Amino acid sequence: MGKKDKAKKGKGAEKTIAKTLKKQTNKLKKELAAKGEEDLEQVIKDLEEADRKKNATVEDLLKDGPSRRANFSFNAHIDKDEIIMFGGEYFNGQKTYVYGDLVIYNLKKKTWLRIQSPGAAPPRCAHQAVLTAGEGGQLWIFGGEYASPSQSQFYHYKDLWVFYLKTKKWEKINATLGPTSRSGHRMVLCKKQLVVFGGYHDNGMDYKYYNDLHTFDLESRTWRKIEPAGIAPSPRSGCQMLALPDGRILITGGYSKNKVKKDIDKGIVHSDAFLLVPDKHDTNGTKWKWQSVKLSGTKPSPRTGMSVVANTIGNRAYFFGGVQDEEEDEENISGTFFNDLYCLDLEKLNFNRITLDGVKSKKEVIDAEGAKSDMVQDVEQPEASVNAEQPIVVDDGVFTLTIGPSTSGNAENANAGATGAVAVQVTIPSPRMGSGLCVKHGVLYLYGGIVEDGDKQYTLNDMFALDLHKGVEWDELIHDEQAKCEWIDSDSESSGMEGDDSSDDDDDEESDEAMEES
Repeated sequence: MGKKDKAKKGKGAEKTIAKTLKKQTNKLKKELAAKGEEDLEQVIKDLEEADRKKNATVEDLLKDGPSRRANFSFNAHIDKDEIIMFGGEYFNGQKTYVYGDLVIYNLKKKTWLRIQSPGAAPPRCAHQAVLTAGEGGQLWIFGGEYASPSQSQFYHYKDLWVFYLKTKKWEKINATLGPTSRSGHRMVLCKKQLVVFGGYHDNGMDYKYYNDLHTFDLESRTWRKIEPAGIAPSPRSGCQMLALPDGRILITGGYSKNKVKKDIDKGIVHSDAFLLVPDKHDTNGTKWKWQSVKLSGTKPSPRTGMSVVANTIGNRAYFFGGVQDEEEDEENISGTFFNDLYCLDLEKLNFNRITLDGVKSKKEVIDAEGAKSDMVQDVEQPEASVNAEQPIVVDDGVFTLTIGPSTSGNAENANAGATGAVAVQVTIPSPRMGSGLCVKHGVLYLYGGIVEDGDKQYTLNDMFALDLHKGVEWDELIHDEQAKCEWIDSDSESSGMEGDDSSDDDDDEESDEAMEES
């Protein structure tokens, strides 16, 4: 009798939850109708149907480059001198735009080509993309999210797509048993498998973080859920995931949040690290083990939204930027954004911070600047500081931002006095999170991202390149001086006008969303 009673109670609870969800859904639909917004599932179905009806591929040269964006994919072509950008998002203070364009940057011609092919993957951000070498290059895309213009709806994908770079055709992979809908997850290529970890799902009423592991076999085109031995990382999104040269996979950092009170969440920035180790005797790629690991060296401070890319030449990975949030109270947070660059040795798992010295030979300075003497500066040796270095405020003409403390000396003075060398002003990207990062021919490329200034959130469309062999300074390929002008206050009709910002609750939700995705 007792077991039957428990079963009845359990079914009653399930019915209550279902009724509550139905009421919340109906309420949301009424609110959306009042705003003039359609249900996102229907919007996405309509977008896919419209793409299927296209008859031909259309290519456009983008004279001014791609639109400003963050949380997009940015992959270097394996065989060609190209970078492939897909998706991303942009919020201007009033409206959210989610992109589904595929744009190719030609490194030699310095041109941007947008390719619109029939049957394309629908718009998304916070997805993952991996480029493989087969058949002239294949771009594999999994998951991500689509947000309504008002950010009152979020749709999370669980679809897998491949774009064939040679034929410029899309294919949707209809494989079963894959991961659930999510964004902010991570995906890497390990041998002939795509490996997917973590992420989160938010339906507007509740959220969930994941720490599950899935693999997709590129030859059999099948999904498999993996249950590794050992203690797994806690559920999280926005972590850094890297495939190591010896077949292991490194996972570090990430973000998650827990409910503190009914309507109050507490964010957690993870700074731990784990290795996913394959079984040496397993030939099917199904047996793995989790191992906790400590990364050594000069590590980045705990933060979210760092961009990372592995460079197979030299077995190094590069980490850039991010944000460190500080809770002022239970409901308000403020962020310190970074523009520092770190290198991780993938064999020793040792971090080093890269300090650009800005030192060039006299000939390089003259050639680059047309013999302008005002670009050559005399440099004094810095005085020793007895105080611990504090975060500093920098005004670069566009933003006034807090930059995290440096663990190294003055980059402008480093190597000063070297024979035949002249210290110059160091070019460096402004602080940001959620930017695109990739490596091609020993050059590190950075595009876009997000930065916050008080209650305002600016999305960037600048681009930089850093020669990793020389390590002198970043080269600014695209300058962005309009980011601040793009912001529209909540009660303004045009950009550039001052007005009341959105509520603090809305600002905090946008900040959490950015950290989860990045």
